[in-house]
Amino acid sequence: MVPWLLTKISFVAFITATEMPHLQRHEEEKFFLNARGQREALPSIQDSPTKQLSVVVPSYNEEKRLPVMMDEALGYLEDRQKQDPTFTYEVIIVDDGSKDQTSKVAFKYCQKYGSDKVRVITLVKNRGKGGAIRMGVFSSRGKKILMADADGATKFPDIEKLEKGLNDLQPWPDQMAIACGSRAHLEKESIAQRSYFRTLLMYGFHFLVWFLCVKGIRDTQCGFKLLTREAASRTFSSLHIERWAFDVELLYIAQFFKIPIAEIAVNWTEIEGSKLVPFWSWLQMGKDLLFIRLRYLTGAWRLEQTRKVN
Repeated sequence: MVPWLLTKISFVAFITATEMPHLQRHEEEKFFLNARGQREALPSIQDSPTKQLSVVVPSYNEEKRLPVMMDEALGYLEDRQKQDPTFTYEVIIVDDGSKDQTSKVAFKYCQKYGSDKVRVITLVKNRGKGGAIRMGVFSSRGKKILMADADGATKFPDIEKLEKGLNDLQPWPDQMAIACGSRAHLEKESIAQRSYFRTLLMYGFHFLVWFLCVKGIRDTQCGFKLLTREAASRTFSSLHIERWAFDVELLYIAQFFKIPIAEIAVNWTEIEGSKLVPFWSWLQMGKDLLFIRLRYLTGAWRLEQTRKVN
């Protein structure tokens, strides 16, 4: 019975596997507005880096939470630049097809700090968190690229912990390395605040991640991750999942290519307004995890050493 069921699920996973999400942008997504409201062409991940750090912030209906995060992030980045004039950065807010005023709120920061430091990419339609981050990564100019959630749940100065974790991985093979922010050290405290049902869902998800996809990383879902430009290009160019489980596939790909990964404890606070609906979101992610594994096992998805990014 079990082998038959697994065979049937594998067959379904194979025949329903989608090709690599189309990397071509809509015409409107090839440009950003500068501080004067004029259109300028976006750069490519294939270009040589011109900044030390790019911060990519995926945002979907975040008009209320985004300002708190941006104020903290830009305050830190500006102070760091004053202390070290050689430090250069950019923040890329990717509006993932929001229905509110996210782009308008984000553009105010572009007007305040200039479009060399803050850029807003507005997607024509919602792609999902992974898809939004990918669009930001492919438009970045940094030697290192930080993924940071719009809710500001992770304290931005903790980027220094990720930078140290990244440096400790040297020498980097082919200049590729990843440092993942982690909330695993807060697990006991979070369990005390969660219902039994949500705790059960959490442990079930962690088990599936370990069993099916990623070994050695206790917290794959923290939205605070630092990648070298080369690691970001390699992993995001191979990514299929564009929604909540994309982090798991990203790390699965990284481990396939033997990219060194550090897991670093960060300060984290739960912020109201999460887009996740506990039961259904966990169920969807559980299905995605199973299909990630089966689609790679059956050859429906394949990892290539190189992939052109358009």
